[in-house]
Amino acid sequence: MNNGLGLLLAAGFLFRAAAAAAAEPILLVSPEHPAAGTRFRVIAVAESGIGDTRFVAAGPEGELEPHAERSGDGPPLWRSAEFQAGPAGSYRITLRAGRREITSRTVSLTTKPVPLPKSGGVWENRRAWGRETELLYAAWIHALFQDAAEGASWNSLHAVTQRAEANLLYNHLGFGEDDPASSLHVIMEPDCADNPFFLRAYFSWKLGLPFGYHEAGRGTLKAAPHTGTWFTNSRPAGAPHPVRAFNAFLREVMNTIHSGTARTRLEDDSSDYYPLALTREALRPGSVFADPYGHTFVLVRWVAQSGGKPGALLAVDAQPDGTVQIKRFWKGNFLFATSGVIGEPGFKAFRPIVAAQNGLQLLTNKEIAVCPGYGGVSLAQKGMASETFYDAMARLINPQPLDPETALLDLISALQEQLLVRVESVGNGEAYMQAHPGTVIAMPMNTAGLFQAGGLWEDYSTPNRDLRVLIAIDAVLDFPARIVRSPGDYRLSRWRSAEKVKQELETLIAQKTAELTIRYTRSDGAQQTLSLAEIIRRREAFEMGYNPNDGVEIRWGAPAGSAELKSCRRRAPAAQLEQMRKLRPWFQKRLHPPT
Repeated sequence: MNNGLGLLLAAGFLFRAAAAAAAEPILLVSPEHPAAGTRFRVIAVAESGIGDTRFVAAGPEGELEPHAERSGDGPPLWRSAEFQAGPAGSYRITLRAGRREITSRTVSLTTKPVPLPKSGGVWENRRAWGRETELLYAAWIHALFQDAAEGASWNSLHAVTQRAEANLLYNHLGFGEDDPASSLHVIMEPDCADNPFFLRAYFSWKLGLPFGYHEAGRGTLKAAPHTGTWFTNSRPAGAPHPVRAFNAFLREVMNTIHSGTARTRLEDDSSDYYPLALTREALRPGSVFADPYGHTFVLVRWVAQSGGKPGALLAVDAQPDGTVQIKRFWKGNFLFATSGVIGEPGFKAFRPIVAAQNGLQLLTNKEIAVCPGYGGVSLAQKGMASETFYDAMARLINPQPLDPETALLDLISALQEQLLVRVESVGNGEAYMQAHPGTVIAMPMNTAGLFQAGGLWEDYSTPNRDLRVLIAIDAVLDFPARIVRSPGDYRLSRWRSAEKVKQELETLIAQKTAELTIRYTRSDGAQQTLSLAEIIRRREAFEMGYNPNDGVEIRWGAPAGSAELKSCRRRAPAAQLEQMRKLRPWFQKRLHPPT
């Protein structure tokens, strides 16, 4: 055991009420320095045992009335409540189950202003990563997105954390750091690779936890991305004020993290992430999914299967324009492949950072495996076949066999949601091109640039999104045949054979996709409505529909000679079209070209 692991296991946590068994709930009060006469929040987090509990808070003037009570069914379980403080003095907060006290802590409220930190780093490490802080992190992520349905979006990550009702750590440091009306507040506008790091850094900053990130290569087909220089929050602050210092630090993170960062080898003990087992216990909110092509998601919550309604696993991602959106886990969003790709994708979690005698260091996979609170480290995803992966996840999301019609309708709904998002993305590109007539956006003439370039091409092209749409269409069309291949995964009546169900599902696809529609704005401003059935018929056009230099009608596959195409005003340059034709076989194979 190295010094870092020994220190971690021995560490005491400043926010615990007293020394307690590992199963005791964690109790946290926010803000860190509650002021007399203001509201403060209490959060309890545990792996079990706090379902039927309540908070009791008493101060110099007696018991306080709880407000804005919330809870989450996890994992982990959490509960929060707000209290309006009275005068300065000592306040005792207790978590109770009936008359039984589960845990408690005492806090002192004063009228003194919050002191500015004196640390030489970006922030001071006042706590340690371990069971308590990892559970808190998962609970914080879950609470932050608890009420957000699939498709919910915000124009930045700080627009999410500025929601006081959702953010359990809103203004936790007492500097007005999350108040949009404050002259100095946190600014977070990550892309997809940055998003997990921004969330982890924000939480670490709030609670005084160590945080780090690596430079990394982008890798090749023969060698996964590997890490280089490691940066931590212990580096000198870029500004004297803690909020300015944090914002400056995030800009450094953004300039370093890229699409290869999350695709390091699963065995790489120097990486920022470690690999997880495909279990409900391991895949907690805050876990990260890295796809083979550089896109990342952060898991936010499980939606339980209930009655005849399918379950869901929801995640959040970010786009180059800063948009943050809730997506569901399914084949059309979460791409997984282990052959012919660069690096090693899959579900991962942030590698614990611990204090050792020679400074901060990362725990290895072996150390994580024996460290309390970090179960779930696993190399099972290494080399896993795609269908094996998706089958395993399907059983986690829906432990009970689904009615096949319900499962199919859920897939079609997910496809429609994906197309609605594409309407917005393609529309943004069209709006830019119409606002800048005569502009030709440079198209990278290599595969790496096509999928990973920055600038206007990254902002307005859609190769990654269109590849996912094609895979999503395939998933819908293939579903009836899946019933025949794996009838045991679905609830089939004794008098209905798999072949009979297959025929019924094919009819249902035709009916439902004809009913559901999306609508986009043509070049002349007219509204064009397309059924999902029509889009499915046009799917070959999506293999070359990602170029913003093409008019919006072309990008939606308007047939030659159609009234829909007549309003189109642009066509991509011939050289770009030729390059797109060369890359088309990869889209036909539903594979991201090697970069």
